[in-house]
Amino acid sequence: MTAMWQSTGPAVMALGALPSLVAAGTLIWAFARPRAAIQQRLTRPGHTGRLARPARLTHLARPATACAALSLITSFALPQGGAGAALKLAEVALLLLLLAAATRWAPLRELKWALPLTALAVTLWPLPLVTGESVLEAGGLIAFWLLPVAAGVVVGAYPRRQELRRRRAVSESRSAQRLQLSRDLHDFVAHDISGIVVQAQAARFVAATDPFQAVLALERIEKAGLNALAAMDRTVQMLHDPEAPTTEPIPDASQLPSLVRDFTSAGATEAHLDMPPRAAEALSREAGAAAYRIVVEALTNVRRHAPDARRATVAITPTGATVEIRVTNDSGTRIAPPRRRASRGGLGLPALTEHAEALGGTLTAGPHGNGGWQLTAVLPATPPTEKP
Repeated sequence: MTAMWQSTGPAVMALGALPSLVAAGTLIWAFARPRAAIQQRLTRPGHTGRLARPARLTHLARPATACAALSLITSFALPQGGAGAALKLAEVALLLLLLAAATRWAPLRELKWALPLTALAVTLWPLPLVTGESVLEAGGLIAFWLLPVAAGVVVGAYPRRQELRRRRAVSESRSAQRLQLSRDLHDFVAHDISGIVVQAQAARFVAATDPFQAVLALERIEKAGLNALAAMDRTVQMLHDPEAPTTEPIPDASQLPSLVRDFTSAGATEAHLDMPPRAAEALSREAGAAAYRIVVEALTNVRRHAPDARRATVAITPTGATVEIRVTNDSGTRIAPPRRRASRGGLGLPALTEHAEALGGTLTAGPHGNGGWQLTAVLPATPPTEKP
């Protein structure tokens, strides 16, 4: 056996070095970049100095599995000792690097074979060198070599987790921006455009008999159009730079009187506002903006779903720790079941309900009286110590 080992020593050494050569070649293949590709990316206009990772990194799991299998075979099929043990140490280091890279970039479904086989290859390689030791000592040796395996997994898994959290944060930020965009378009632009439609219809009917009223309708159309453009400008500015302050503040509860007056002048429904002089001060800035949105949504729904309603009432009632917002309209001249239902509707009321609940309040809407409709929102009031 000694003569056979000496005669086949170079061949055995070559076979023993095969896993190390394959692992090193895999790492070079995965991380190497063609020089031309690097220069092209660095000279590209607008380049930030960072290079995107090669796509080859996502295919490291299968080569890692093959290297681990070769390592296990050579550990138990070839004799160890001397230079072979030193070669195995280098092989283990390359396997750990390959394991960390695969854990970092490879798909999870492809790690189910690479990770356990690499762990076996790293933890079991010393066993042929200590065949005379007890089972307890062999177990301790395996447990010791599990530590670098765990370290390799952590080195790869930690940046992977951080990247996943960053992507999730970006996705949530984009979702919040889309939600804010939809709210602005629905709450403000839709309200102004519906007013434009009502005024245009009224101007068409009175143009021949009362030109002065038609001119007034055109003036109101112009004002509603400017308001819609301002809301769209705020939205576009928010999309371009979410951190930049808006040039025009978002309307709050203090602007409800002008909102109600404009609503009355723009249609057949007469709206009344019942709000104590300092009721707007009882709401924080965010709650005041929410109150304005709620009233806008309620009046827009009156215009869309009950255009023949004779009267709409907006009541703002401070009640100590809360502020109640109640918008009620009658059924008008039409004798028919209400077209809206409490369990169905567009995107406005559900979104406003979520917004009110996020602020610590509530929002409900449903039929009221004989064919009318009522929306009730309760928002938390600002404590007196927090008032400016």
